[in-house]
Amino acid sequence: MPINIPWLLPAREILEQENIFIMDDERANRQDIRPLNILILNLMPEKETAETQLLRHLGNTPLQINVNFLKTNSYESTHTSKQHLEQFYTTFSDIKNHKFDGMIITGAPVELLEFEQVKYWEELKVIMEWSKANVTSTLHICWGARPLYYHYNISKFELSRKCSGIYPHRIVEQNDILLRGFDDQFYAPHSRYTDVLIEEIKQNPKLKLLAASDEAGALLIASRDRKHVMITGHLEYESDSLAQEYSRDMYKGLEIHIPENYFPNNDPSEPPINRWRSHGHLFFSNWLNYYVYQETPFIWD
Repeated sequence: MPINIPWLLPAREILEQENIFIMDDERANRQDIRPLNILILNLMPEKETAETQLLRHLGNTPLQINVNFLKTNSYESTHTSKQHLEQFYTTFSDIKNHKFDGMIITGAPVELLEFEQVKYWEELKVIMEWSKANVTSTLHICWGARPLYYHYNISKFELSRKCSGIYPHRIVEQNDILLRGFDDQFYAPHSRYTDVLIEEIKQNPKLKLLAASDEAGALLIASRDRKHVMITGHLEYESDSLAQEYSRDMYKGLEIHIPENYFPNNDPSEPPINRWRSHGHLFFSNWLNYYVYQETPFIWD
């Protein structure tokens, strides 16, 4: 997909080296098509890493996409430079009168806090409420209990230990178009301290459980109107993402176990083997095509 991103965004150089199709405003404006407008609310501390991971997957379909990055106004990131945020990010007040075809809300390292304890929770509630009328489909990553709690009153619970590793998953809804092309069993990374009850998801008539793991629980949940997709894992992760998290947690002195099914021979000195890359690209492609492109109006009212 030709993906239109700011010329000076650091992710551009990395993506160009990977032959991801990127274009500038001049070329995009010459194409007689209506691009998809995607808004990314990036709540991750290391925003540049998350930008690269998401843009890599958004740039792998035939669709043309314009991307806008959104930051919270009620909390200022301490891991990303102020210059980067000012240059590439906007705030909700600047975009609240616009319509977007799709929106991605990333995870955040605040899952052990109650939702109401998160500094930007009230602002996030406003954005999630706004998205109902102004976004065709919203993809919620990792901190996946967030929209389940806000939109569907499904609470999270703390696990006895961190769910970290690569786990096999089975498809629950065989014919859902979001999983078109998926193998009957596929792998996905997880990295979280909380979970939600599968029984509560299945009992909610507005939701569909699409994929789950015996070891890691629910992975993919979607609303039946396709407005919301929740993924509790990280199909966007790079090969070494869990390794970096493991090293960081070890450096902090946390009691953490080696990510399961990740390092060959369970040896952190050996480079991990990526077993989820193709399904990650397929998932983002399906979401963009079937939940966004096929559902969004050509001209917003």
